[in-house]
Amino acid sequence: MGAPRIHGELLKLGVEISQATVGRYMPWRPKVPSPTWRSFLHNHLTDVASIDMFVVATVTFRLLFALIVLGLDRRRVIYFDVTQNPKQAWLSQQMTEAFPRGHCAPLSAPGSGQIVWSGISQSCSGDGHHGDHHPPRSPWQNPYIERLFGWIRRECLDHTIVFNERHLRRVLSSYFQYHHDTRTHLSLDKDCPRPHSVQPPSVGNVIAFPEVGGLHHRYERRAA
Repeated sequence: MGAPRIHGELLKLGVEISQATVGRYMPWRPKVPSPTWRSFLHNHLTDVASIDMFVVATVTFRLLFALIVLGLDRRRVIYFDVTQNPKQAWLSQQMTEAFPRGHCAPLSAPGSGQIVWSGISQSCSGDGHHGDHHPPRSPWQNPYIERLFGWIRRECLDHTIVFNERHLRRVLSSYFQYHHDTRTHLSLDKDCPRPHSVQPPSVGNVIAFPEVGGLHHRYERRAA
């Protein structure tokens, strides 16, 4: 707050004093440095989503395309869907469902792929969103969702035979529930995307609950 604003507040309180006098008695404060780019990104993580697709082969060698929208603030999967024909109209519809008007992140970071970018840009053009198109074959420019794809394959799909679109949706839905509520992340201080409190030993014994078809387990303390 500078001298002009303080002078205005004093006038509203009935204190007759000149602005120069206010400035003379104000303590000197060093100029606040501008925030770094890292700080800027950290402050806007809640408004950024990473979008990309990966391919899954079924038991009959048909290719299915899974679209993932990942929120970068808590590594939470905002939206996903599966299709055999990822056309531009389908992608545009998915973006509309993922980011309803008035309930969307204004900035998205889509992954590589001209089909993905065309569908996203068409949907975002009239909704006030902004998209940043990454160059093709540049996974390091979209690291968060690429890391998620690796987790999905190593921790789930590499141990599962996919039959069709409906089956893949069910498998991914089960894995994302585990990802949100059970799997800890180093970037979240070893917490889950949906935080939960620590259970001390006084609560009870540790009990394992199978998740993702038994591929993983959730551990909780329950009273005997």
